[in-house]
Amino acid sequence: MRIGVNVPNFGPGTDPGVLRGWARTVEGLGFDLLMVSDHVVITPDVAEQYPAPFYEPFTTLAWLAGITDGIRIGTTVLIVPYRHPLLVARMAANLDRLSGGRLVLGVGVGWARQEFEALGVPFERRGALTDDHLRVMRAAWDDEDDYRAGRIPVWVGGNSDAGLRRAVRLGEAWHPLRLTLGRMREALDRLKVIADEEGRPVPGFAPRIALRLTASPVTAPGRLAGEGTIDQVADDLERLRLLGADTVVLDPFDGDPEETRHPEVAWQALATVAARWDLRTRQPRTGQS
Repeated sequence: MRIGVNVPNFGPGTDPGVLRGWARTVEGLGFDLLMVSDHVVITPDVAEQYPAPFYEPFTTLAWLAGITDGIRIGTTVLIVPYRHPLLVARMAANLDRLSGGRLVLGVGVGWARQEFEALGVPFERRGALTDDHLRVMRAAWDDEDDYRAGRIPVWVGGNSDAGLRRAVRLGEAWHPLRLTLGRMREALDRLKVIADEEGRPVPGFAPRIALRLTASPVTAPGRLAGEGTIDQVADDLERLRLLGADTVVLDPFDGDPEETRHPEVAWQALATVAARWDLRTRQPRTGQS
């Protein structure tokens, strides 16, 4: 099982030097994948959680690909209805080629109503638009030389039945974001039922989980996967591996934009995970749970 990291590409502490530090830290520790998020217009509903500056994902990833050696790069998640699908297909194909086939395209339908309004995209149609856009992108990659890409893996976010069905129909993997282990188990069971109904293979499983290390165990019933002591986090990773996860993406951002001024806190948490989970063999270190 590979392990990746969601890097904050937003917030008051984020600038090119900090992004460079993130890339060097994540790759230097041996993680497999570096991912960034997506917003286009920082409307009030977005700014409340992800304030400016917000670095656009394709240009940011192109730059990060140029200053890293071999780590995979990706989006978690690109909001599909925000851009024309042929533009996304072109940008993704170009980025995949320029990076040596390193791109993972995590996608979602979006949630920020004010941002949809600012972009002139109907919020109520975001699910249908996402499905249509993904079909157009795949057709472009398959059929036109100018867009043709390698096998760019598409990871589909969303926990509703519509999201799970989208993952079965249009994705290589289901990419849930920051859930409990229990909710992921339930959704995986539902994913298998939907795949059966659709007559399609069950997609891969590539969750993004929290990374919030604590000194004492977290025992609350709603504990997110990735929250708690290093023993709890290591156990979560092992349970996700046994559930069939191909990749787990760690998300060290805990919701306060001021965290972006102190990335070394997150870097230390990642180093703690790297010391516990052998990133080379993709297994827990021998003799540890």
